[in-house]
Amino acid sequence: MDSKAAKTGMKVERPAKTLRELALGNLREAILEGVFKPGDRLVERDLCEQLGVSRTIVREVLRHLESEGLVSTQIGKGPIVAPLDADIAQQIYEVRGALEAMAARLCAESDDPTIAPALDAALAGIRKGYATGDMGHVLTSTSEFYRVLFSKVNRHVAWDIVNMLTVRINHLRSMTIKTDKRDVEGPAQMAAIVDAIRDRDGARAYRVATEHVASAADIAMQIFADREQT
Repeated sequence: MDSKAAKTGMKVERPAKTLRELALGNLREAILEGVFKPGDRLVERDLCEQLGVSRTIVREVLRHLESEGLVSTQIGKGPIVAPLDADIAQQIYEVRGALEAMAARLCAESDDPTIAPALDAALAGIRKGYATGDMGHVLTSTSEFYRVLFSKVNRHVAWDIVNMLTVRINHLRSMTIKTDKRDVEGPAQMAAIVDAIRDRDGARAYRVATEHVASAADIAMQIFADREQT
């Protein structure tokens, strides 16, 4: 049967992405880019029109985003963009700092010569994203940098934990990467991590990875403080 379908050209190819996946990606990006701000109501009827999909798909997308921590449901309001306050952000940075520093140290102490080049490639993607003003590419390449960091030393459980926080981490990154000089300072700090790994200096890798996360945390805390004053 498959051979007949191939010969007649009748075989239906599955699209690269379903409508649900496309709608999910578009709404997630809109939240991360600040089109919808924390506390904004997410009205199903309006989202159906804006996304061009059915209410069923919108409801599925909202449930998925709620599982990622980007959407919350409040009695009397319905779905809203989940507030991201300084306390939650600080806890996320604490988890990041501990796990990423551990992974950086293990990478430096590893005998795997492919780690530094793989991190360099991801770092090149980050710099390219900044150079072209493509913040989406910056976020994607940054996620790849840390995927390499954890996967190369088989810390899959730690990476799973980080992945659970990925969307909220990227929400914070979407705030911090646009700040003054972050396009230079961020990649430079990450390059210092790679240099320590290349030099097989575990203690230095741990320290500079910790400092990098602490720097991002300081920027985020200042953004939250500024918001409270406006």
